[in-house]
Amino acid sequence: MACIESLKYDIILQGASFKECRDFVRANCSEFVTVDPGFRIFEKAIIGVPPILIGLDGDVITFPFTKPCYGTYLLRTENPAEAARIRALKK
Repeated sequence: MACIESLKYDIILQGASFKECRDFVRANCSEFVTVDPGFRIFEKAIIGVPPILIGLDGDVITFPFTKPCYGTYLLRTENPAEAARIRALKK
């Protein structure tokens, strides 16, 4: 996938800090995976201040994404294949 914009996603937080994103994921997602900066999701590297949390609720993924010049957003999208790939990191 070449662009995050091609996903069907909901914006959960806009102009958020990485701490706000972590806190939201911990409080609102049934499970989460901690990844390092540079982790690739939908073929795009996540940048940010560790620890970076990616939330999972079934096939729904909640993740921070920083758009240069626009700030950090917490996005939510449904993608069974990517959710399974991320979930496998926990094992």
